[in-house]
Amino acid sequence: MPDRSTAQRAEAASTASGTRLFSPTATVASCAGFVLIGALQALYGPAIPALREDFGLSPAAAGLGLSAHFVGGVAGVLVFDRLLGRIGNRRILGASYLLMAVGAAGFALAPDWPAALAMALLAGLGFGGIDYGLNQLFAVGFGRRSAAMLNVLNAHFGIGAVLGPALVGAVGADHYPALFLAFAAANLPLLLCLRGVHGRAPQPTRDAGDTDRAPGSVLGRSLGSVLAVFVTLYVLHVGIEAGVGGWEPTHLEAVGYGAGLSATATSVYWLMMTAGRFLVAPITLRFSAESIITVSCAGMTACLALAAVPGVAPYAYAGVGLFIAPIFPTGLPWLHRAAPRARRAGALVIAASMVGGVVAGPALGRAIESLGVRSVPLVLGTVSALCLAATLWLVRAAATGSPVPPAR
Repeated sequence: MPDRSTAQRAEAASTASGTRLFSPTATVASCAGFVLIGALQALYGPAIPALREDFGLSPAAAGLGLSAHFVGGVAGVLVFDRLLGRIGNRRILGASYLLMAVGAAGFALAPDWPAALAMALLAGLGFGGIDYGLNQLFAVGFGRRSAAMLNVLNAHFGIGAVLGPALVGAVGADHYPALFLAFAAANLPLLLCLRGVHGRAPQPTRDAGDTDRAPGSVLGRSLGSVLAVFVTLYVLHVGIEAGVGGWEPTHLEAVGYGAGLSATATSVYWLMMTAGRFLVAPITLRFSAESIITVSCAGMTACLALAAVPGVAPYAYAGVGLFIAPIFPTGLPWLHRAAPRARRAGALVIAASMVGGVVAGPALGRAIESLGVRSVPLVLGTVSALCLAATLWLVRAAATGSPVPPAR
């Protein structure tokens, strides 16, 4: 596999010489922004009991709040991608923060459920803009440290995802409007930090000696095939991430663990995912993204196989959280090197990952329903093995062949 020095040269080449996208203050504010979007996404679920009571909803109807949020998120990714390069980064990030703030405040104050869904959609639109925008800018804005900084950025999303339900538990679901209003207000100070964001992102560059092959680019396959495999990797790994979070407590109870321990073990899984991103950040400075993701997929698959053994299942699921952590953020710099001329590649995989998070629940649910709850590790392990196969395909494609043709 490529050594770290090769990856460093490739990532450094993606940033224009002398261009610094983020000041230290803007970097810290961006991490705070990811805490907020993680908390926002996690607030809807714990608020469902209060939403049902306030609006007279069925469980399925109350769950539409999060679905509207995700639909808005996908739209936000696509809109941001269209505007990227046409208007300044500061303006579009600022608009996204404002959309999140207005949407969250509107959701808290909505007089009826249709209005609340519209506000959730609006908040999701801003969510998608921040999620894609900051991931995209971090992927090109820190040179050889981009993978490390992306892991740090996305770890803060995990902090927010843990913090959101904890706040609902502390103040009570009945007070969800106050939490959404507080979230909306917390977005506004971040607008003051946008002056530390460079107005334009640098375009990927290639040295004269790299006209036939950019270091780390995926060779010997069409651009469409490369992007399709990256999308597959992202959709499948997000499906595993959501699948473990959703099915771990049910599986642990089915093999003999109590409800309290099962819930705690699931919380540990999410915490391990957050910790894993912090832990892998320095590792990305020494090893290539290809190596890290390959090890992550292999470790994730092994841990899911171990989860089929009841005695070690809670620990195995914690291991899944640790190994799955680097895949999303570490894969983005690799994608930029693999297909440097596909400007919309990042938008495609991030939007696909959001769609995958929505589709994975029903798809995995049908498979587990037909095979039984004890099959959860088997089903998820099979999906993980497909992630590993996709990664190995990309690694092999990077080692042989001719340059990827440019996007049309």
